[in-house]
Amino acid sequence: QEQLLESGGDSVEAGGSLRLSCTASGYAASDYCMGWFRQAPGKEREGVSAIDSGGGTTYYADSVKGRFTISRDSAKNTVYLQMNSLKPEDTGVYYCAARYVGGRCLSWYIPAVFPYWGQGTQVSVSS
Repeated sequence: QEQLLESGGDSVEAGGSLRLSCTASGYAASDYCMGWFRQAPGKEREGVSAIDSGGGTTYYADSVKGRFTISRDSAKNTVYLQMNSLKPEDTGVYYCAARYVGGRCLSWYIPAVFPYWGQGTQVSVSS
């Protein structure tokens, strides 16, 4: 059974950094498009970043470009989201998601296209 487990969420001040991890079990994450989403209170879940199965193509929301970096370690079956220069508006629950479809990340920013989800990790950024 496919499972995703996120970790690394914390409370930080604006300008700080965090690294989120998403470890997959039950399947090889390297074969899947892996995405990161976030959801702030009262708001819809939004796509933050994604990485294709080969790791050669990455995707970012405009709001995080230049500050966040997604990467994967196939040996550890883990995907990371390095978040720098954090802002209060980055606050939310961050979710890891996976989809197969040949490992491509088409429409990566749409939550409905990802069938597998983790339970989320809280990120809080104070001003």
